Amino acid sequence: MKELKISYARERSKDELEKALNPLVLEWFKTRFPGFSLPQLYGVMPIYERRNILISAPTGGTKTLTAFLSILNYLVSLSEKNELEDKIYAVYVSPLKALSGDIYVNLQKPLEEIFELARKKGIDLKEIRVGLRTGDTESKERQKHLKNPPHIYVTTPESLAITLNSLRFCEKLKAVEFIIEDEIHAMANKRGVHLSLTIERLQEISKIYPVRIGLSATVAPIEEIARFLAGDSEECLIADVNFSKKTDIEVITPSDLIESSALEMHKGMYEKIDQLVQEHKTTIIFTNTRSATERVIHHLKEMFPGKYLGEIGAHHSSLSKDARFDIEQRLREGKLKVVVSSTSLELGIDIGYVDLVILLGSPKSTARALQRIGRAGHKLHDTAKGRFVVMDRDDLIECSVMQKEMIERKIDRVQIPKNCLDVLSQHIFGMAIDKIWQADKMLALIKRSYCYRNLTREDFLDIVSYLAGEYALEHRNVYAKIWYDEKTGEIGKRGKLARVIYMTNIGTIPDESFINVVLGSVNGERIGKIDEGFLERMKRGDVFVLGGQRYEFLFTRGMTAYVKSSVMRPPTIPSWFSEMLPLSFDLALEIGRFRRLVEEKLKAGKSPEEILESSRLQSHQKSEEKKISEIREFIKNYCYVKEDVAREIYDYIKQQFDYLEVPTDKKIVIERYKGEKMHYLFHSMFGRRVNDALSRAVGFLVGHN
Repeated sequence: MKELKISYARERSKDELEKALNPLVLEWFKTRFPGFSLPQLYGVMPIYERRNILISAPTGGTKTLTAFLSILNYLVSLSEKNELEDKIYAVYVSPLKALSGDIYVNLQKPLEEIFELARKKGIDLKEIRVGLRTGDTESKERQKHLKNPPHIYVTTPESLAITLNSLRFCEKLKAVEFIIEDEIHAMANKRGVHLSLTIERLQEISKIYPVRIGLSATVAPIEEIARFLAGDSEECLIADVNFSKKTDIEVITPSDLIESSALEMHKGMYEKIDQLVQEHKTTIIFTNTRSATERVIHHLKEMFPGKYLGEIGAHHSSLSKDARFDIEQRLREGKLKVVVSSTSLELGIDIGYVDLVILLGSPKSTARALQRIGRAGHKLHDTAKGRFVVMDRDDLIECSVMQKEMIERKIDRVQIPKNCLDVLSQHIFGMAIDKIWQADKMLALIKRSYCYRNLTREDFLDIVSYLAGEYALEHRNVYAKIWYDEKTGEIGKRGKLARVIYMTNIGTIPDESFINVVLGSVNGERIGKIDEGFLERMKRGDVFVLGGQRYEFLFTRGMTAYVKSSVMRPPTIPSWFSEMLPLSFDLALEIGRFRRLVEEKLKAGKSPEEILESSRLQSHQKSEEKKISEIREFIKNYCYVKEDVAREIYDYIKQQFDYLEVPTDKKIVIERYKGEKMHYLFHSMFGRRVNDALSRAVGFLVGHN
């Protein structure tokens, strides 16, 4: 693999950019924007010069326009000269279907404005087409792309991988000149590994070496992401535009977390949410699950009758495309006062003005919290205002430490998986479907991906052998999917249904068993989907909520549940499988460190025996009061929290300290208690990465004793 040269982009002058831009594009830009943003001064010229670049800037930092400005400029210039060909020039790939839709709209509008400007000037421009393909794109729209290929192709990682194995459309990708990978910070996972191999295969198809452009929110370590983007390129620039966007963050507890009853806490939380919503023009509430999204909307409507009528909406991945687009459009038009969502990645970027984000509970990572809060004040110079509403003392510590990390601009380090053999097997199968390969050439292409640069030939051939059925696993319904000739070193597909099997099992997003929900008759409106397990517990006449609306279950037919609306009976909140967010490793370590610092301050006084012996002494009482005050002040200053939050945190850690031990970044506490069975509880401050491995190790030991 080539040695990648990484260097940092320098800021270019306004005059340099203006000279590079086509007069039509420049005039359009000046009518729309007051001037070039900082990311544009760093990023536009390198793309114009055909250099790979990673552009990192906070949410709302104009990264997307920075990436597209040089490409639009190039296409408009070709169009003006009548040199625009019927081929795909640029591929834009985003992990978010909603974001891809936004880009589609936000590219069409500038093009329309530029073409209108050209018409007024008497300049004849050939049409520049933008095409969108995601899982929501209808087949008739895909057919249009075959007849008139888009010049800019907007898609998702999975749809792009499918496209590479589409015989006819693949031809349109043989001269791609630009590849934009958006939200690349969100791809430091197996989905990103899959995309990295897709990009290498796309480069193999293209007759020229496409310019790679990565767009990322603030991320660390940034050079690791640059290597991930660049693959086996010789050079990659980094535009690390870390201007300080103003933030207004606060951790809130609606009531006393110990003394309040569950009913009081429930009521207090919704009263606090209502107060915050009414104090602001538009609010987004982020939960961590789809069930919580539905629950919040239901309770707000129930507790404040008529107040949220027509002004609140749900947005999550189990709602239909039309329902999600309707919410985004109404939010964009200012018709909604509050939207409740289970993830910021489902919402598009062009959602109008939002002045407050409420986070219900911990989002489990500093980067995720920044991304969610960045939805408020999304424009370049706006203030991002966010409030953590916390109902649990462990969450209180977690969110307070997270707030400290956000204020101090510390973010979680990404960990890009390497040599994922399950992802590799998918791509080997896909490549074998495409054509007959020489094993050495296939391995060379795979190793161009940063994620597989250290893949051994032995591991590669083991996967080839597995896919070729050499392990006799037919009794487990694992059949050969490719053939491999050891003498010639050739690899090819096996079976007439190979393409169908590949297309229907692509990607790394976990499969979920969903039931479509349709309103009324067989030809009724599709509302969304519910989990198969939830449906199994329902009977005719049961009422549930979906998208904040109540529906009565009528009957099922196949994988479809039919319902009717306008129901006034109390509903059940649906549940969906596989929704847990993992606590990031770096944040887990910081939480453990904070607990250790507080524990050390608690230990700094006398021993418990000495305290007990002298507890009646007035001097001791004053000394203890001073010590408590100092520790609370430390918590307040360390985490940038208010007095009431500092008091709650102190009381919690003090109770742990008095009762047993405080788990920290250097200490795991194992608690044992006996009920009907013996229970062991591991208090581990390391997040899921460590806890998953620890649980398997302990389970193995227990199972063998």
